[in-house]
Amino acid sequence: MKGYFTMSVKEADRIAIMDKLIEKRIKQKHAALQLNLSTRQIRRVMKIYKEEGKFGLIHKNRGRQGNRGITGAIKEEIISLISRKYPDFGPTLACEKLSALHGISYSDETIRKIMTEGNLWKAKNKRVKDIHPYRERRACLGELIQLDGSPHLWFEDRGPSCTLLAFIDDATSRIMDGMFVDYEGTFTLFEATEHYLSTHGKPLSFYVDKHSTFKINRQADVEEDLKDTQAQSQFSRAMNELSIEVIFANSPEAKGRVEKLFQTLQDRLVKEMRLKVIKSKEEGTRFFREVYIPFHNSKFAVVPAEKANLHKPLLATDDLSRIFTIRSKRMVTKDLVVRYKNTRYQLLPASGSRYTLRHAAVIVEENRKGKISFIYKDKTIAHKIAVKEIKQAKPVQVASSKDYKENRITIPDWDHPWRQMGRAQIALKNSL
Repeated sequence: MKGYFTMSVKEADRIAIMDKLIEKRIKQKHAALQLNLSTRQIRRVMKIYKEEGKFGLIHKNRGRQGNRGITGAIKEEIISLISRKYPDFGPTLACEKLSALHGISYSDETIRKIMTEGNLWKAKNKRVKDIHPYRERRACLGELIQLDGSPHLWFEDRGPSCTLLAFIDDATSRIMDGMFVDYEGTFTLFEATEHYLSTHGKPLSFYVDKHSTFKINRQADVEEDLKDTQAQSQFSRAMNELSIEVIFANSPEAKGRVEKLFQTLQDRLVKEMRLKVIKSKEEGTRFFREVYIPFHNSKFAVVPAEKANLHKPLLATDDLSRIFTIRSKRMVTKDLVVRYKNTRYQLLPASGSRYTLRHAAVIVEENRKGKISFIYKDKTIAHKIAVKEIKQAKPVQVASSKDYKENRITIPDWDHPWRQMGRAQIALKNSL
């Protein structure tokens, strides 16, 4: 056969061995040992070599499309679907959607190659990460729950920016619960935690960061130093009443499980809600709890080291409506008046306890609906609004452009007293 053809090193090595074998300078068993083949395969290769020459040693599938190869039409269809419907999807998520919604089933690496060829995906450079000590997972479900919030454009341009509060189990990486809220505040956190406790029960501990909602980040005052206590946030106080330990992480990497979860959710959940055209926090919370969490857990959750579930049921004494309130201490005046949030409240105690309340400390409770209650020795005291002060904003003084005078540098005239004094000193110095 005339012309040029390409051979691999392995195929080129067979030429010299086949020539020696035909010339009977070596035996078939020696050739089999050199080429790591059986004597039967040696006889087959030698027969082809005699009939077709060197070209017969080349693999017949070279240059041909494989039986499992993807045709150009299918590649164009995949590129067209992804560019029209999933332009910002990653290869893994795009592969799942093509299989579930369009019946196109290929591996994620195949989709990655097709997207790279179609300029729909560009590999990211991996940066060197800092080394942090590895912490073993907890052994049981409910032993440690990581809790955090992530502000993001979860609904993209379909709705305002909001925050997703998520609960993830440390032992299994299961998303236990979540809720879309306006911001990561005390009342929104209470609402999300109340739903979690009502659904799953009380875990042994919550793992949170040092956000001011979870922890008061200041030095203890004199009274706290004398009692050897640390000021508690409203969330920590509520968890203490429920006998749930609150553990504070010293770095984002310490609670990396929930941090990685938000990276996944900001990619997958945002695109899933886009396909469902979800626009509000209520719709997003319903979709997240009922649809996305079961799918996510079936795909990413792991089996715990032990099968025990350490969630404890809520007790009859755990009144969440009372526990999940903002509590603060206020002093009562001699007229039985308490001041709270620019409003003066007149206490109306039962007969016989008016003098007891004078100059006493009471607990003010405020629930999510804004209802105020005054507690003294575990008893609620009736009250009414005495005076509600309205803070008036001070008018901003705006300077008129006519009254504005620019501070310019002025140069004294020749006959100015400063200049006369200077000339006199120079003349006196020259006369001496």
